[in-house]
Amino acid sequence: MKFTKMQGIGNDYVYVNCFEETVTEPERVARQISDRHFGVGSDGLILICPSKIADCRMRMFNEDGSEGMMCGNGIRCVGKYVYDHNIVDRLHITVETLGGIKKLEMTEKDGKVEAVQVDMGIPVLTSELPEKIVIEGIEQEFVGIDVGNPHAVYFWPEIDHLDLEKIGPGYECHTRFPDRVNTEFVRVMDREHLQMRVWERGSGETWACGTGATACAVAAIMMGLAENQVEVQLKGGCLQICWDPQSGHVFMKGPAVEVFQGEIEVE
Repeated sequence: MKFTKMQGIGNDYVYVNCFEETVTEPERVARQISDRHFGVGSDGLILICPSKIADCRMRMFNEDGSEGMMCGNGIRCVGKYVYDHNIVDRLHITVETLGGIKKLEMTEKDGKVEAVQVDMGIPVLTSELPEKIVIEGIEQEFVGIDVGNPHAVYFWPEIDHLDLEKIGPGYECHTRFPDRVNTEFVRVMDREHLQMRVWERGSGETWACGTGATACAVAAIMMGLAENQVEVQLKGGCLQICWDPQSGHVFMKGPAVEVFQGEIEVE
């Protein structure tokens, strides 16, 4: 199986061009190639497929093999891939996902895409504002936001020293979220800057999460903690999030990088 390793501010996936390749049992393949000791090493697998209703279709599988509805950093890399590899010849494209059709606007430099803005659609509040929850005996507050996949956003005064490997599963698998949930821990630096760490369902802590950055920006704006345009600082870099009050759509912009190409035998 030929593949391309790509990353968006450290959120890395193995990408397969399914215009040319066929991947059977992608859940199993995702687990194999994601292993950082015995596989390629990644946060998961993304298949770039033909679509009847968009320029291409993205299927995203987490490290544990579960299929995700949407991936913000992943879709930016999909846009870069299909342009750089001549599947499309336009800088404005559409991508079909389980979270709906997303519109991408790409920025080119020297014939290659270096940054992508994604119309993430209209965010949906899925909780009270905020909602109380008890996790491991401690009452907390979160804001539930759906931007193509579900998120629970928690505001903390300090997040650098959180032991997410220890506490993350309790948030992800809480009974409040029967399908599990992506969890963001957010520190408000000022009204235009947020710091975020993320525990992704099915993958654990990752260096970045585009939908998570979108969700935490929307939650901060809804709570009156931030302006409509903010920069979100993650372990792997920064994303720019803008919520347009007129259309209700929220836009995410950030880099997309191709790391290397390779070939692997899948079991």
